Parts: sequence; structure tokens; C-alpha cells
Amino acid sequence: MASGASKGSTGRRAWTVLTRAVVTLLMVAVVNFTLFRIIPGDPASLLLAGARGSMTSEQLEVQRQNWGLDKPLFPDQILAYMSTTLQGDLGYSFKFRGRRVADLICERLPATVVLIGLAQLIAIVFGVVLGIYAGWRRGGAIDHVSTATSLALYSTPPFWLGMILVMIFSTGLGWLPGYGAYSPSFASVGLVDWIADRISHLVLPASTLALGLIGQYVLVARAAMSDVVTEDYMVTARAKGLTGRQMLMRHAFRNSMLPVVTLIALNLGYVVAGAITVESVFAWPGIGGLTVDALNARDYPTLQGIFLLLGVSIVGVNLLADITYGFLDPRVRQ
Repeated sequence: MASGASKGSTGRRAWTVLTRAVVTLLMVAVVNFTLFRIIPGDPASLLLAGARGSMTSEQLEVQRQNWGLDKPLFPDQILAYMSTTLQGDLGYSFKFRGRRVADLICERLPATVVLIGLAQLIAIVFGVVLGIYAGWRRGGAIDHVSTATSLALYSTPPFWLGMILVMIFSTGLGWLPGYGAYSPSFASVGLVDWIADRISHLVLPASTLALGLIGQYVLVARAAMSDVVTEDYMVTARAKGLTGRQMLMRHAFRNSMLPVVTLIALNLGYVVAGAITVESVFAWPGIGGLTVDALNARDYPTLQGIFLLLGVSIVGVNLLADITYGFLDPRVRQ
């Protein structure tokens, strides 16, 4: 009976989580459509300005009709947007005429995924380990130094930190390249040299993004561990004669991971926003540069495609976090 009740509870929870995810995605799609259309500026007018007088007002109106901008926002434009989106069609770019939005995103996405993935990996490994140790050894020198440093890193804007790193390690010392994802002169070299060139270009932007994240993970992991070590079960474990290492690995570490998992899930939006500024500083050919270009041109389809991808990613990561909670804390499954 208990097993059946547990399975029923798990099934209801899974259904609730999936329903919430679907509703969230529908809300994201509506906000995604509305948000960019309330920004001042008309895409067709910007296109006319870029044409430097070579486009007549009649041609401008024809262009607006081709883009569907002559129709009412509600319900015509939003219904057309929702219909094509549900079919997996993100439309065609206004700025990059003739290019599908999905193709533009697929071209830029790998560079951003590599940058974000490496920065997150570095931040999680170093931030969580340092935060756990600082919380376990509260009041020590490492605790004070790591907390102060983490607060400073967390408060530092990524673009400013990126410019400082470029000034020191690229312009000043000349150790690392300061812009781009690769050197044009390395296009036809061997595999080892090509990989080394890519890694050298990745070091500064990934470090810039990771340093701010490390500050967050250290602070959250330290606070979680500081709470765990004062729990009654830790006092009981100590009374049973468990060593400090046994207490840390069997009880403290696992129970302190819930807030960290939450932060990892919530950080995706922050990381992408930080990546946009970091990519601009380092001229990194990722989604950030495409977002800036589309925003300046009021390229609605491209902006909608990018932010819809971001919304789906955040919802997906939060679903993964919900699943992870069940493994870390069995009470969540009940």
C-alpha cells in the first residue's frame, strides 16, 4: 500500500511539474511576442534609413505588408506567430533578409554553448568546493578570504571585469588573444595547433563569465553548509564517533546541495545575459552578438527565436532540477 501510494504521489507530482512547464512556455511565448513590439522603433523605417533614401515610401509599405506588420497586433499578428511557432517555424530574419531564424541561431549557438558550458563547469567545481570547505571550517582564514573575494566578484559587472582582463593579459602581457574565437592564420594548420588556438581564445571570455559565477556558488554553498553543520543529525553523528570526513561525505555534503542545485537552475538566465555582454567585449561569435544586431534593427523574428530558445532552456533546466531534488532529498518525492 505504501509503495502504491508513493508511486501515485510521484505520478501526480510529475504531471503537475509537466503541466506547469507547458503553461510557463505558453506565457513565455506571449510575453516574447509582446515585449519587442512595445520597444520604440519600426523595423521597416530602420530599413529605409539604412537604405539611405534608395527606398520609396511605397516600397516601404510593401515591405511592411511582406513582414505582416500592417496587420493588427491582436489577434492577427500574435495568432500567426503562435501558429508558426507551434509548428517549429521561427520565421525569417528582417535584418538578414532571406535567412531563416533557425539557421542563424544554429550557426551562433555552438560558440555560446561552449562558452557558457565551460564557465559553468569551472564555477561549479571551484565555487562549490571552496564554499563547502569555507562553511565546514567557519571562522577560519580561508572562510574570511573566500567570502570577501566572492562578494567582490559577485558585485563586479562582467563587462568591466572582461575589459580589465583584456588590458592585463592581452594588451599588457600579450599572453592571450583579446578578441574572436580563433586566429584567421590558424585556419589551415594541424589539429593540435588548431585546438590550442581555440582554447587560447576561450580562456579570457570563459574566465570572465566564470569568476562572477564562482562568487555566487561560494556564497550559497557556504551558507548551506553553515546551516547543515548545526543540525541535530550532525550532532548525533558526532556523538556516534564519526570522523569529520565521514560526517562531511555521508551527511553534510548531500544535504547542502539543494540550494546549489536551485542556483544552478536559476543561473541559466543570468549566465546568458552575462554572456551577451562578455561576447560583445571579446567579439565572440555567439548568440550575444546576434542578439545585439537584431535588437538594433528591431528584428522581431530573430529576437523572438533567441528568447524563446532561452525560455525553453530555462524551463528544461528547472525540470532537471526538480528531478535532481528527488535524488538528493527523498522527501521531495513524497
